[in-house]
Amino acid sequence: MVKIDYKKELESASKGMIMIHNPHLLIRLIVRMIVRKLQIKHAGMILYEPENNCYVLNISRGESGVRIPKGYTRFNDESPIIKIFNRKEFKSLTISRNAIVADDINKMLWKESVIENGNGTKEILHKVDEQMQMLNSTACVPAFYQNKLLAVLLLGEKYDGTKFEQEELDFFSALASDAAMAIRNAQLFESLKHEAERNRKLFLQTIMVLGSTIEAKDAYTHGHTERVTRYALSIARQMVTNGSTQFQENFFENLYISGLLHDIGKIAIPEGILHKTGKLTEEEYGIMKQHTLRGAEMVKPLGLAKETVDGIKYHHESFDGNGYPDKLAGAQIPISAAIIAVADTFDAMTTDRPYRKGLSRETAIDEIKRKSGVQFNPIPVKALVELFRAGRL
Repeated sequence: MVKIDYKKELESASKGMIMIHNPHLLIRLIVRMIVRKLQIKHAGMILYEPENNCYVLNISRGESGVRIPKGYTRFNDESPIIKIFNRKEFKSLTISRNAIVADDINKMLWKESVIENGNGTKEILHKVDEQMQMLNSTACVPAFYQNKLLAVLLLGEKYDGTKFEQEELDFFSALASDAAMAIRNAQLFESLKHEAERNRKLFLQTIMVLGSTIEAKDAYTHGHTERVTRYALSIARQMVTNGSTQFQENFFENLYISGLLHDIGKIAIPEGILHKTGKLTEEEYGIMKQHTLRGAEMVKPLGLAKETVDGIKYHHESFDGNGYPDKLAGAQIPISAAIIAVADTFDAMTTDRPYRKGLSRETAIDEIKRKSGVQFNPIPVKALVELFRAGRL
């Protein structure tokens, strides 16, 4: 039999554990390593689940018919196999071996101190023995994190039939200790990820509510923000499909938020100007143009991505430099704003207004194509035209 370098195996396992942030994957890898490298018929791990305040047989690997099915049983604080590691009065039963071993239980039961002691030691040893038999385990190794029992490593028989030596149990104890820290870190990482995802959903819901507030003030915008957002996302994805550009995945979420909020600054515009059916005076138009800057100012406390704010602030810039608020031109105009400009104009041209009927989609597409390279960035225009021809608008 090949002699195992336990120190080397422990170092290797510990390094690998640090890199894994999924607790269930981490446990699977640990158990699989134990079964394969240490030639054990099966191994498993009982893991503490904070959200349910109980211990669950989380993973089991090994021979079919020997290993215990995942989720087979749950354990609370009063379960013998948990209680023997958690209670101070039973610590002496496990501390010398860093584990509880089936072969040792009978020896301990015959000790006078156990027979005469009235603290329930004899009873718990019998119950632990029964549970270990049920779990096909010949040894159980505890894993503690800050004095809290986080997991119990279950070890089946070795293939060669030999008993576990103290060197092996010490290795398992050290491995379990490192695993406990890695598992706890992974659990915290998962918890933070879930919390971030929950907060993200709440944030997006808030953004949607915020975006809808302008619709309560300006009847024209009813459905406008939703359509512009949908068009903008379709244009951006088509730009990737046709090879015009590449975006990071978070660009699409940032563009989504920008689309929903691109007209939020109109909340600060007087209703008399917003609802005017005739042509705006030069002064009124000057006030209307302020909605891009007002919008960018309004969302500043939200800490939105620059791409998102750029879309709000610059979606009325013109490719030839004659737009507002900063008269940016060509590549100076952020791509999120250039995309929203095309989407916004397409929806505005095809939507009925109190003072005019909306244009047909064909007419709107022709007009936007005519202004490509003048008012609009040609790249999102190309994508819009492709979407229209494919019937995907």
